[in-house]
Amino acid sequence: MGALNGLGLKTLIQREVGRFANVWVQTVAAPVVTTALFYAVFALALGGGGRGPEFLAFLAPGLVMMVMAQNAFANATSSLIIAKMQGNIVDILIAPLSPAELCAGYVVGAVARGLAVGLAASCALSLFAPVGLHSLGTVLLFAVLGTTMMGALGLLAGLWAEKFDHMAAITNFIVTPLTFLSGTFYELHRLPPFWQDLALWNPFFYMIDGFRAGFTGTPEGALAFGAAYLAAICVGLLLAAWALIRSGYKIKP
Repeated sequence: MGALNGLGLKTLIQREVGRFANVWVQTVAAPVVTTALFYAVFALALGGGGRGPEFLAFLAPGLVMMVMAQNAFANATSSLIIAKMQGNIVDILIAPLSPAELCAGYVVGAVARGLAVGLAASCALSLFAPVGLHSLGTVLLFAVLGTTMMGALGLLAGLWAEKFDHMAAITNFIVTPLTFLSGTFYELHRLPPFWQDLALWNPFFYMIDGFRAGFTGTPEGALAFGAAYLAAICVGLLLAAWALIRSGYKIKP
């Protein structure tokens, strides 16, 4: 194992960050508008009901974490798919970067986009949502764990996918259902017992619940277990991505 190529890793991270920053209207502003529309729909649907403000304070952090996760996933996946389809993946492969450094570069870029979208969405919703801040450390911990997990998952999906149809299939049949069934729009105790037990295996639940708890101070699950569970999944996904890159899976002839 050689020494860390700090300059090469920094360059790859700058490339990934610059890739979404150059089209920020599409990659940052558009998700914020979508999040605000989700919030507006629920606010209008609840109207002046007695539980409205309480539920909106519950909903807003979940929406922010949801859009962070989706964009972290999309950043890593789209970067690899575009590189493979355009044939310039070879420019990355011939660079003096180890498989671990390639993993780190793509995932850090995904985390950066997720956090950028999350910060922008939080600022936008703070103008309307009755949400306070209970623990900044908890918010940051689960934001980083969640976006890292989704960045690593996006990296795996990008390695496997050969065209945008494959990426759309993973998004539509895996990412979106797990996100919507994670408690973003409802409290866990409102589910039947079987679905409650099933939800406790969903890492998206712990990602959103932990992030929300940083604002509300009232988690539905165990925060320590959720953080450990997400960290273990992150390690597993990163190791899988490292192994695939090392083997040249679908990126080397």
